[in-house]
Amino acid sequence: MMERSYRYLGYFLLLLLPVIALAFHQSYGSKFPDFEPGFDPFIHVHAILATLWVAMTISQPFLIANKKISLHRSIGKLSYVVFPLLVVSFVPAWIKIINSGVYENLFFSLGDCILLVTFYSLAIFFRRHSPRHMRFMIAATLVLLGPTIGRIGPVVFELDMIVTQTLQYAIIFLILISLIVYDQTGKRNYKPYLFASCAFGLHALVFYLIFA
Repeated sequence: MMERSYRYLGYFLLLLLPVIALAFHQSYGSKFPDFEPGFDPFIHVHAILATLWVAMTISQPFLIANKKISLHRSIGKLSYVVFPLLVVSFVPAWIKIINSGVYENLFFSLGDCILLVTFYSLAIFFRRHSPRHMRFMIAATLVLLGPTIGRIGPVVFELDMIVTQTLQYAIIFLILISLIVYDQTGKRNYKPYLFASCAFGLHALVFYLIFA
């Protein structure tokens, strides 16, 4: 059962769609379907899995709100297959970065992947405790702001890497703080958001230690 205070969660998650479309238009969307020869086929696999993951994530709160509990659980079980495949789909990009010798660039996809695995794992661990499960899945969804803002900043607004990453952290922490205040005001359990804030804080600390 979804908490009444979160009944519009699905509509907020829908806001991710135009952001994702804008972020990946130049590098992927604009090339579809006439990709140039030599385009890495592993990128297609990653794109399909990531699209499926986003669709599943956005659909879940709508299913709960409309009392489609059985379908919600079926999609949740499907994620046990889709999510590991999504994580594995990062590996070819990591190998390419390692072969290039620019090891610091591993931080972005690897750091985001660690956060994603952490939040998703906690969400599954607490799958029978709906409030915690939902909050950890929200935290996992916030990880998507990394690769999206990370592309929109330099491509659309011509921002440098430090400014783009700082903007990303500012948006994520603003959302988390707002959610903490919202839950605290309603006397709900906001500890998953505190944990997520610490995890993103560690992510930020490592970024500035490497790149600042």
